[in-house]
Amino acid sequence: MPMSQKKSYKGCKTALLLTGGGATAAYQVGVLKAISKFMPRNHGIPFPIISGTSAGAINATTIACYASCYHLGIRRLEYIYNHMHTGQIYHSKARNVFGHILRGLLSSYRAGYAPKKAMSLLNNDPLRELLNRVVDFRRIDGNINNGYLSSIAITASSYTSGDSISFYQADKSITPWQRAKRRGVQTTLHTDHLLASSAIPLIFPSVKIKKEHFGDGSVSQLSPLSTPIHLGAEKIFIVGIKQPQQEIHHAVDFHQPPSSATIAGHLMDTVFSEALSSDLERMQRINKTVNLIDKNKRNLQSNLKPIESFLINPSKNFHVLAHEHYDELQWPLRFILRLMGSGKDSDSSLTSYILFEQNYCKRLIQVGFNDAMEQEAEIREFLNL
Repeated sequence: MPMSQKKSYKGCKTALLLTGGGATAAYQVGVLKAISKFMPRNHGIPFPIISGTSAGAINATTIACYASCYHLGIRRLEYIYNHMHTGQIYHSKARNVFGHILRGLLSSYRAGYAPKKAMSLLNNDPLRELLNRVVDFRRIDGNINNGYLSSIAITASSYTSGDSISFYQADKSITPWQRAKRRGVQTTLHTDHLLASSAIPLIFPSVKIKKEHFGDGSVSQLSPLSTPIHLGAEKIFIVGIKQPQQEIHHAVDFHQPPSSATIAGHLMDTVFSEALSSDLERMQRINKTVNLIDKNKRNLQSNLKPIESFLINPSKNFHVLAHEHYDELQWPLRFILRLMGSGKDSDSSLTSYILFEQNYCKRLIQVGFNDAMEQEAEIREFLNL
């Protein structure tokens, strides 16, 4: 079908917000795949404002590159996850894993003035190669100019300033913003922005962009809803990762202190989901306050406006699913996890974030697809499909 016959969503103020979560971002693909079933082929995306953080930033950018044909973007994403293996994200063979750790330790003893590489437990050079191969950033400007995309923002955390930085690409109507501990910076997005946003602290190395060093965008993102709102959103469709609690076994000795892996998993659970929950509560309170103000006076006296939101969270616990695929990790990674106190029957959720294996990813995609299909009527109404 010619480009001119494809449906553009120009003027639509609906945003898509994809949160972080490492390998669990495969769940987002399932949700987005279900939405594609509600739409005719060769149509543009139903949310021309896109905001992504961490692994969600990679999914968000891929969707933005195919904004003119939503079905094609989803097929592209699904193909990547269906053929995923850990070696595409970070080096997992013994020589590479332990060599990277040793070089990092030796580098820490170098003189302070000597150049050093960013320290990390794992080397994610393969992810850079994957992104350079599958993400065509040049398509973003074309989609913005043709009205299929309004804006795309990628959020990273600055280790230099401590701020949450939203790097965005949009037309000239969107101006940079600055609030307490968060900024919007207009730029042309490239691979370094995605690597910075998805650099899980200590797991993956920080990334230097201009004069600042950046890490995972979820770390200092106190207000994840702020970015799509600054980009003009009036409705926000959110794919979260807050999961139902479910124990793998009942043999945990609560008299023993938690292992390093348990603490790391708890921190990642908190970083990736709690800020969103708090921000949604705050937005709901603001909506109630704004709705008490007469609409005419509201428009004259302030820029406040009620923002609609739709949140979909997983119906299943990813930690339990990761436990079932634990043996698919190569032995060097299982060895490191054991050193941290995380085994196959561990109560840590750390494995669920770094298990980039296709069987696990396929299951998460299916969970996301099923969850969205069960809410088809509500999603259709929210997105006007």
